[in-house]
Amino acid sequence: MRQISLFQYFMSYKQTRLGILGGGQLGKMLIQSAADLNILCKVLDPDPNAPCKFLTNEFVQGQLTDFQTVYEFGREMEVLTIEIENVNTEALETLQNEGVKVFPKPAIVREIQDKRLQKQFFQRNHIPTADFILLEGKEDLKKHLDFLPAVQKLGKAGYDGKGVQKIMNENDLSKGFDAPSLIEKFVDFEKEISVIVARNEAGEVKTFPVVELVFNPVYNLVDYLFAPANLVESVAEEANRIARLVVEKWDFVGLLAVEMFLTKDGRVLVNEVAPRPHNSGHHTIEANYVSQYEQHLRAILNLPLGSTATILPAAMVNLLGEDGYEGIARYEGLEKILAMEGCYVHLYGKALTKPFRKMGHVTVICSTWESLQMKIDFVKKNLKVIS
Repeated sequence: MRQISLFQYFMSYKQTRLGILGGGQLGKMLIQSAADLNILCKVLDPDPNAPCKFLTNEFVQGQLTDFQTVYEFGREMEVLTIEIENVNTEALETLQNEGVKVFPKPAIVREIQDKRLQKQFFQRNHIPTADFILLEGKEDLKKHLDFLPAVQKLGKAGYDGKGVQKIMNENDLSKGFDAPSLIEKFVDFEKEISVIVARNEAGEVKTFPVVELVFNPVYNLVDYLFAPANLVESVAEEANRIARLVVEKWDFVGLLAVEMFLTKDGRVLVNEVAPRPHNSGHHTIEANYVSQYEQHLRAILNLPLGSTATILPAAMVNLLGEDGYEGIARYEGLEKILAMEGCYVHLYGKALTKPFRKMGHVTVICSTWESLQMKIDFVKKNLKVIS
């Protein structure tokens, strides 16, 4: 049978079958974009009540890290993608070798799964990042007292602020992780910023405008963000240049979030990356001509990438479970937010709340920065996730 490209297949066949590994909120918003392109979605997730379950065309409960489960799930798909990095890359490689389109490529996912390998990739490819030292265990920290202050990161299994801690001086050595990890030089940064970049198989690359992230200082989670970031043009250009460099060096296909530091002396350094739609791109659903979710689909289907231009300045506020509450989720003050002009509420469909769990987000759009800040403050004050 004559071979055709995925683009030709997409344009000629009634519906493309897309497999998504992970059924959380990122998958849910990806499915909502996929429906507009008439794409059939099948989701694999270990949670029988995952947010995607009642939205996807087909839902399979199973472990994302189990070879046979992932392999059987993906065999009948034209395209496979991920909404979480903790997946069995060996199964994905097997499927790729059997002709299934897998994006991002399994070898890249494997490298990103381990922050130690990520940092070595940056170093090999002259991508600016903080100096670092690889550690095998807790005892290794004692050998590098002259490197402190530093941030220690677990090689694997860290997420949403977990697996990351400051080691500022000798008094902090006792709390060190006793597992393969790295320490990176503590960065005295001015801002934390992020660039969402997409690349398709044809090599077309587009970046979204740089965003500025504001973190909760205690729990190391994004509290809210501004888009686009308030930066001088030269810094924004450098951040975009670095994001493009990363995807090109990896020969990456799909959507990549590149989190960076802007140092107080004006340098831009890559912190880490995520090979999927990302928390720092939620606002694009309302604030940009193409959302990060549609852009990811365009990239993995080798379709032309959409315009990433900003329609209006925006902010995105994460809705986190309130401290002290655990159980069936209730949204206190929701009616006040829904009554505000330019506010868009996204609830993720998680039945249970717990302290600082991501339960949803609110995007606000306005023409002025002052109005954005006022709306951010209003959302944070009035909308609470309790039980």
